[in-house]
Amino acid sequence: MRALAWTLAVLIVLLQYPLWLGKGSWLRVHELEREIAAQRTANQALEARNVQLAAEARDLHSGYDALDERARFELGMVRNNEVFFHVMEPVAGKSLPAPPQGNRP
Repeated sequence: MRALAWTLAVLIVLLQYPLWLGKGSWLRVHELEREIAAQRTANQALEARNVQLAAEARDLHSGYDALDERARFELGMVRNNEVFFHVMEPVAGKSLPAPPQGNRP
């Protein structure tokens, strides 16, 4: 009788092994669900970027305003008869040179 109980206990443990630690185990399913959630988040970010790029492409194809803006800010281009002023701000930590000290009349 004791051997039969041990045999049944071993069979129960062997039947439980695939459920907990096998290829389709609960742990593996949980891990895959976590990976799916992470991939969905990444896909949403990429979809938002695609929408933004599609809008930018439509702007570039439909009119010259977006094209003009890109040429100005990314390429530094200016139109004919236009004057470009580049204003530089002082770098933090550096002071301007002191004015020359001289004899005042």
